[in-house]
Amino acid sequence: MPPPTPLPGTEPPHDCPRCPRLVALRRQLRGEHPDWWNAPVPAFGDPDAWLGIIGLAPGKHGANRTGRPFTGDFAGDLMFATLAKFGLSDGEYQSRPDDGLRLNGAIIINSVKCLPPENKPTPEEVRTCRPFADAQANAIPARIFIALGQIAHQSAVKILGGKLPKCRFGHLAEHRMPDGRVLIDSYHCSRYNQNTGRLSAEMFEAVFARAVELRGRV
Repeated sequence: MPPPTPLPGTEPPHDCPRCPRLVALRRQLRGEHPDWWNAPVPAFGDPDAWLGIIGLAPGKHGANRTGRPFTGDFAGDLMFATLAKFGLSDGEYQSRPDDGLRLNGAIIINSVKCLPPENKPTPEEVRTCRPFADAQANAIPARIFIALGQIAHQSAVKILGGKLPKCRFGHLAEHRMPDGRVLIDSYHCSRYNQNTGRLSAEMFEAVFARAVELRGRV
């Protein structure tokens, strides 16, 4: 079992009924893989984080299987290596939820809590799930956020009170929200983006380096 959420009272129920398409996939996978998590994936990290990381949704063989964001799939290797490089984690990432890894100063919050078919949530599913991500992003003291990919960017802008026409997505783009919080965009650390060269480890690290640079200034 994954560790408990660091933000109790902000998570959907284990059998959240809100999105019929996601519920159907969850039920299918519970039959095919009864030993997997197969449920909404809770946030993972430090409830007193200065940095909030807004992801997209659980990966089928990653978080949907293990119950912890970015744990057990290709994207997690780069994510947790980068967090370790910037001193944002304690312990060793071993691709499983019971490896004892802890985040220090950072928290990962997904825009959509349940696995969507083909890793592509519909706009309605993103809207339906947004209250959970909204509650979590606004329950932490973070003044700096990183959005992973365009869908996460759109959710993050709305959650943080910004306006999408004024906040265009782009790798390393920065957006200052009305209350002074800052959102930094990154391409998602997916296998596809890494394998196609759209995102390199150096590009991903540059986003976190900028977040560290801004800490204490916003």
